[in-house]
Amino acid sequence: MHGRVAEWRGDPTARNAGRLTLNPAAHIDPFGTVLLPIGLLLMSQGRVAFGYAKPVPVNPYFLKKRGDMTLVALAGPLTNFAIALVVSLAGMLVHLFGVSAVSQVGAFEIGISEPYALLYMVVVINVFLGVFNLMPVPPLDGSRILERFLPASARDAYERIEPFGFMIVFMFLYLFGDLFFRLLHPLWAFLGGIMGIPSGLL
Repeated sequence: MHGRVAEWRGDPTARNAGRLTLNPAAHIDPFGTVLLPIGLLLMSQGRVAFGYAKPVPVNPYFLKKRGDMTLVALAGPLTNFAIALVVSLAGMLVHLFGVSAVSQVGAFEIGISEPYALLYMVVVINVFLGVFNLMPVPPLDGSRILERFLPASARDAYERIEPFGFMIVFMFLYLFGDLFFRLLHPLWAFLGGIMGIPSGLL
């Protein structure tokens, strides 16, 4: 989505690099897509895994206006939030047609039914990615938005953080991950409620 918005605003870099495609192979980053998730799975004994795709190339000098970089940066998180909302509404429609969101054994609710569990996982992942990418740490999208409002001198110093950006993010999640997920839970629960999932199961 970043590449599409960048092209709309005048930058052909992503298209020229072959990145405006749904082919996953074009977006694989050896570390972020392969080594990082495997490493996290091994270190967490299968409990935690996430990664990232190869960053979409954007050349701000081709963009029509200085503020267009903010639009490009917002494209990713807004897409994540839109997917989460659409999937929640799809779950609500399924619920309205009488499909239960709850698995039961007799009179006992034992968990979320499989179709809803899959839909809810899509919601959880996309909300997490949307908020995560809005963090103002280079090279995440939030940093591109913040840069728009920084004076030139501060912008140069800010950009020098980028080589250490993911290290900063990982340290933040290691130290404050529980708090981060607790803050996200009300939003997850709200969207799960739209789908008809009882709050006690979320």
